[in-house]
Amino acid sequence: MANWTLYHTDGCHLCEQAHELIVPLLQDEQNLKLVDIMSDEKLIAEYQISIPVLKSEKGQMLFWPFTAQQVRQLFTRTA
Repeated sequence: MANWTLYHTDGCHLCEQAHELIVPLLQDEQNLKLVDIMSDEKLIAEYQISIPVLKSEKGQMLFWPFTAQQVRQLFTRTA
């Protein structure tokens, strides 16, 4: 089960940057679930102007722009 969700959409260069920043910080890449917001009207309404968004399974979120240090801090707080 993924501990983290990255809300994104295909073709979003900021989303690609976020993914490239997050993956090296994970202990296991399978802990990251990618969710394309275009797959759900509710997600579009919620995140359309905010993506990329990194969300923990506990509901804590980081909105772009975020740094590797901020991601590490979130990982530490939710461990």
